[in-house]
Amino acid sequence: QVRLVESGGGLVQAGGSLRLSCKASGPGFLAYYMGWYRQAPGKQRELVALITVGGSTTYADSLAGRFTISIIDDKNTVYLDMNTLKPEDTGVYYCRANGKIERMPWEPVDYWGPGTQVTVSS
Repeated sequence: QVRLVESGGGLVQAGGSLRLSCKASGPGFLAYYMGWYRQAPGKQRELVALITVGGSTTYADSLAGRFTISIIDDKNTVYLDMNTLKPEDTGVYYCRANGKIERMPWEPVDYWGPGTQVTVSS
């Protein structure tokens, strides 16, 4: 069973920074890409950023320039550096890992973390 462990959320003032991290661990798991989504109260979950193990990135248009995603692919670990945070960045941030299990390489797998709360005060 693959498990995603997120850390780094918390309370920060507007204009501040946070770094989220997420590690996917489990026997034989190899990531194709990992990323972050967020869900604000009363809103749908939305993409924040994705990164492939090759380093290709995708960002939500509204966040490019303030958020940076990075990956240590041999450790199945993804980071999200969030700068110049705004109150509207408040929400639960979820990690996602997409890849394969070595013993079943024909079947793609997709996992989500439990989420970490980010609160930005004005």
